[in-house]
Amino acid sequence: MFDGRNVIYCYDGSFEGLLSCVFVSFERRELPCGVVSEEPEQLCLSELLQVETSPEKAERVLRAIPKKISPQAEKIIKKAFLSCETGKDLLILEYLQKGFHYGRKILDMLADDTVNAINRAVLFCGNEAQKMREFIRFSDYGGYLVSVIEPKNKVIPMIATHFTDRLPNENFLIFDKSHGMALIYYDHKAEIAENIEFELPPATAEEQRYRELWRGFYNTIAIKERYNPRCRMNFMPKRYWAHMTEMCGDDTDVLEEIAQNYQKKLR
Repeated sequence: MFDGRNVIYCYDGSFEGLLSCVFVSFERRELPCGVVSEEPEQLCLSELLQVETSPEKAERVLRAIPKKISPQAEKIIKKAFLSCETGKDLLILEYLQKGFHYGRKILDMLADDTVNAINRAVLFCGNEAQKMREFIRFSDYGGYLVSVIEPKNKVIPMIATHFTDRLPNENFLIFDKSHGMALIYYDHKAEIAENIEFELPPATAEEQRYRELWRGFYNTIAIKERYNPRCRMNFMPKRYWAHMTEMCGDDTDVLEEIAQNYQKKLR
């Protein structure tokens, strides 16, 4: 294993850039004390090393992962990179350094702090991606289906195939407001765009009518006697409600009042 050094790697924030950091760490035979995607604003006592993104170096690292560790390890680090785990960049670098040292055994080293943190990040990211597959709601804007989401993790690459397979004949856009990322599907071609800004125009009267019909259906099939807000929030966390059609509109305040009264009864 490599010795720790008082150096921080700074890269461009891309996956290729991070793999370039992994290559540099092996080249210099060191474990940096930090890996960041932008220069620290505050005074830093550590040496700051700017790592340029090299597609060739990144490709060499990526090819080595399934050969020297496991194909599963490649999937793990790709998902971990999409997660919102604090310090994920350094964790991934440490994970790969240990993986190249121990080989496939790294997958079973669940008591290791780095492995545990990576697995936790992957699990959280995967769970949120599954929730997005269930909770995404589309609105019609001139024949183009549009949805806005605000996930904690960068889930769009994980859910893209799900929606392109199920809506092959539609043109749609899923915009991740949290990360400035969007899945654009047009004329049977999909593309993931990054670093974009997007603002929805006001909904048309027809779209508003469809939203009201959906909310009406949602409320009609509900069984009031079995209303359980705590159970619902376990399966449908409140932070997703802002972009769910059935949870917006005039009925939202009523639902909030019922939920608060229910919580008082539990106390």
